[in-house]
Amino acid sequence: MNGVKKVATRDSYGAALVELGKEHEDVVVLDADLAAATKTGVFKKAFPDRHLDCGIAEQNLMGAAAGLAAMGLVPFASSFAMFAAGRAFEQVRNSIGYPRLNVKIGATHGGISVGEVGESDRCCEAFAMMRSVPGMVVLGPADDVAARAAVRAA
Repeated sequence: MNGVKKVATRDSYGAALVELGKEHEDVVVLDADLAAATKTGVFKKAFPDRHLDCGIAEQNLMGAAAGLAAMGLVPFASSFAMFAAGRAFEQVRNSIGYPRLNVKIGATHGGISVGEVGESDRCCEAFAMMRSVPGMVVLGPADDVAARAAVRAA
């Protein structure tokens, strides 16, 4: 495996969003004051008018994403898994899942091995929570190639 470049899935997430943004003018990206960590900052740089920083308010982020989807846009709502699945679960279930809105949730930093973030940012139960939402499709890419493919598939 010498010479193989390791790329974080979140880096591929950001790059794939830029690729989609070039192809589809209806793609918008929202984040919860985490553009540097979730790598949505690269989308913000490429498409500043199509990126919304909702601040540290994931419930509002999901509500805004639902509203944008209801208007015909394709929002990618981005945050740490703990906050996207945990903190904003009610909004995801009621405002996105039940009405079956076309919202993509990019939840980074899930699981038990998420580097330098603190314990309150870890989320082992995110998959279980999101799978309980009606109509929710949950993808868990294992590497950068799968992350790019997952964004495109979404």
